[in-house]
Amino acid sequence: MSGENVFKLTDVPIQPQELESALEHSECGAVVTFVGRVRDKNLGREVIRLEYEGAPPIAAFEFAAIEADARAKFDVMALRCVHRTGTLAIGDIAVWIGVAAPHRAAAFDACRYLIDELKQRLPIWKKEHYQDGDSGWINSP
Repeated sequence: MSGENVFKLTDVPIQPQELESALEHSECGAVVTFVGRVRDKNLGREVIRLEYEGAPPIAAFEFAAIEADARAKFDVMALRCVHRTGTLAIGDIAVWIGVAAPHRAAAFDACRYLIDELKQRLPIWKKEHYQDGDSGWINSP
């Protein structure tokens, strides 16, 4: 299943049920998903919304490298990742990752690896807007 369109940046709400159906595979006994939502607090500050910006071609290229690494490290049959851009409200889904594997350990390990690597390597930037009217970019280069 490598080489498929497994990564997407989008400015529309993420629909987990639709995405999970792409992970169905007769050889897989495990499907693990991760849903990252916008929370209302960060580092002791009241957050009212987030903005995400990304560089789609660079992000897709880098995610392909992350995907290749994950496939080399873990016995997975399918994986998908969708990340939101634009303005998100508290509770909105910011990122969704799904992994299908023959066994649960590989699915859990690969899912954690994907979110950790995504946060480190992808050109996706987050701006937090706070209750006090202040705002700031988080983990931006």
